[in-house]
Amino acid sequence: MIHKFDMNGVKVVMDIFSGAVHVVDGVLYDIVEAYEAGDRQAVYEAFGASYDKKSLDEAMDELDELRKAEMMYTKDEYQPVLGQIAARNPVVKALCLHIAHDCNLKCVYCFAEEGEYHGHRSLMSAEVGKAAIDFLIANSGSRRNLEVDFFGGEPLMNFDVVKEIVSYARSIEAEHNKNFRFTITTNGILLNDEIQQYINENMHNVVISLDGRKEINDKMRPRAGGQGSYDVIVPKFQKLAESRNQTNYYIRGTFTRNNLDFMQDVLHMADLGFKQISVEPVVGQDTDPYAIQKEDLPRIFAEYEALAAELYERHKKGGKDDFNFFHFNIDLSGGPCVAKRLTGCGSGTEYLSVTPEGELYPCHQFVGLPEFRMGTVFDGIENWDLREKFASCNVYAKESCKECWARFYCSGGCAANAYQLEGDILKPYEVGCEMQRKRVECAIMIKAKALEEA
Repeated sequence: MIHKFDMNGVKVVMDIFSGAVHVVDGVLYDIVEAYEAGDRQAVYEAFGASYDKKSLDEAMDELDELRKAEMMYTKDEYQPVLGQIAARNPVVKALCLHIAHDCNLKCVYCFAEEGEYHGHRSLMSAEVGKAAIDFLIANSGSRRNLEVDFFGGEPLMNFDVVKEIVSYARSIEAEHNKNFRFTITTNGILLNDEIQQYINENMHNVVISLDGRKEINDKMRPRAGGQGSYDVIVPKFQKLAESRNQTNYYIRGTFTRNNLDFMQDVLHMADLGFKQISVEPVVGQDTDPYAIQKEDLPRIFAEYEALAAELYERHKKGGKDDFNFFHFNIDLSGGPCVAKRLTGCGSGTEYLSVTPEGELYPCHQFVGLPEFRMGTVFDGIENWDLREKFASCNVYAKESCKECWARFYCSGGCAANAYQLEGDILKPYEVGCEMQRKRVECAIMIKAKALEEA
């Protein structure tokens, strides 16, 4: 399977099954699909009016060499091992603890209903949190490194319990031969020097929320009283990022139909000094005024391409203006293991969310939907049929993924988005897929252009 694209002065040809990425000239770029069957005469007939025979022969000779090296026109070696992956019975390796089903912001696009998650406002007790740690240890098999994310609502509204849970986990990890890595997500309203110090000492990663320019952020992320949040949180976030040496954090934003020029928000964050930036498209129903519509895609694609070109130039120059953009990070030499490429994030199997009451759900975006309740941290998994459904969720189980060139990069997309927008975890959200494909192209362009100019 071949995919090709032309962006920012480089022509890229990708061999999907081998993962090989080639920067090529115009002749090879034009004929690569026509030569898959190895029929030289067919190529002469199709392209003889555009290129002389010598140029065509040189391009086909190069493609023959790549074919022999198994870097072009390779066959699908993933589907034959699908059965082995489906039978592996994955262990739980990560929990998302909903420390607070409450929030001090009223974000317009919040899927969690300002922290209520289709229910009522509540805070997780230390007892539930400790039981969640016990559940994770008991269900993680021989895996040593375990992930625990503190999430909300706003976790800092229940920060004392966060500290109790961390302390408990640390007190028992050695006897169980486990190593916990903690992450916390915060909107920053309650952040102070004491909390910052604790986060830096105990959290492997931290996610801080900002939507970019003041007018954009304050429109979509107001405080409970309607006031903007930008002026309160930006100085705190700048201080936090510097205190972590600009590593092991992400400042995460959401762009909506209100700011399809989201490149300006990304660059605004970079101008504020942030080096680890993630700005993602909102997911909303077509009836939501802020939701991205299919007709917005050409503008969004152009924005991604412009951002990628700008980021490439900054990477090349280095220095204080350079930064990392999460969606353009890609590893062309290794990347995820086969199981991860086929099955994705592991929601519902390797990764679960825990409510303040201790209920288990496939991930944070399913919390509060009764049909996705899987059990409790006290009694374990109860809905095994649901777990099996998530375990069987892979790129070959999704009709729209089977012929998509990007399927091994996105692993079939987000199951929660698929359910929310298409009503089925096996039917990927198509508008999201379109944006994901463009982001992958942009990420590969940055790498390819750097190699070409090296």
